[in-house]
Amino acid sequence: MKTIVLTGGGTAGHVTPNLALIPRLQADGWTVHYIGAANSPEQELIARVPGVTFHTVSVGKLRRYFDPKNFSDPFRVLKGIRQATGLLRRLKPNVVFSKGGFVSVPVVYGAKLNGIPVVTHESDMTPGLANKLCMPFAKVQCCTFPEAVKYCKGKGVHTGTPIRPEILKGSREGGMKRFGFNGYRPVLMVVGGSSGAQAINECVREALPRLTQSFQVLHLCGKGNLDGELDGTANYVQLEYLNEEMADAYACADVLISRAGSNALCEILAARKPALLIPYPLSASRGDQVMNAESFRERGLSRVLMQEDMTTETLVKGIEEVYRDRGILYEAMATEPSSNGIDNVLEQIYKYARP
Repeated sequence: MKTIVLTGGGTAGHVTPNLALIPRLQADGWTVHYIGAANSPEQELIARVPGVTFHTVSVGKLRRYFDPKNFSDPFRVLKGIRQATGLLRRLKPNVVFSKGGFVSVPVVYGAKLNGIPVVTHESDMTPGLANKLCMPFAKVQCCTFPEAVKYCKGKGVHTGTPIRPEILKGSREGGMKRFGFNGYRPVLMVVGGSSGAQAINECVREALPRLTQSFQVLHLCGKGNLDGELDGTANYVQLEYLNEEMADAYACADVLISRAGSNALCEILAARKPALLIPYPLSASRGDQVMNAESFRERGLSRVLMQEDMTTETLVKGIEEVYRDRGILYEAMATEPSSNGIDNVLEQIYKYARP
């Protein structure tokens, strides 16, 4: 029996690629274990997956800035390494696959101490701190973006990101019916991430009189961000977020406005949807979304509007250009080799798994 340990967590973005891999691993005869933190997003998400055993280890956050917890968290990490080492010695997996996040550090170190091969995955253009710490112990680091390979010290390979197959199995007819749309105008879907994007929400709502002249707008605005004054607006539907309905939303959308998080971009690419990307600004982040968006623009996969340049006028103009150029964007996406990284990542896992 082949056994694999998956790890990664702290945010849903560190878990969803693992969720995409699990059905294929199980179909290929693997016993799947998951190591994460207690009371965490990964524990909540993995609990819904049949046939996967979840284990917890102690986790300490790794910070680049001063915080009093910097003095205590290293001891939590050391405890986690001891726990992971013992757990992996008992499970005897053929391979460990790490998606990153702070919980992955003790697991990867524990794998190294047990002589278990490790395959890691980096979603963004440059490695996060956890993946930097794990890289010396990995056989290979899978990368979502081709530009990221150069940061992996000879261990990088461009694979793309595993995407849940169900996200691509929606129905356009079902989506149009679900959201009350008709076939007379194209559908513009606005996605700001799980918590929404306030700057995008505000600008889209200011532009609604113009946008709804040409589009039916499906606005996923994030939890707590509904605007009751806009209820009943013609050609406009606002929702906090979608779960299983997201597949139908992708299927019926003709053009998207989106942030430029890695998982969002990979879903856009796999679903082959023309998009205007508005990355999270440098002033409020480490710049990974700006680099992600620039990669997509340079490869001809999307158009980009920087948030600092966003006005009602530039937003409307940007969407009109994306819709006009949708055929060009679709052709570029159709020839992109990493549109869904499941097969590519599994190839690396199977290559390095010990007998």
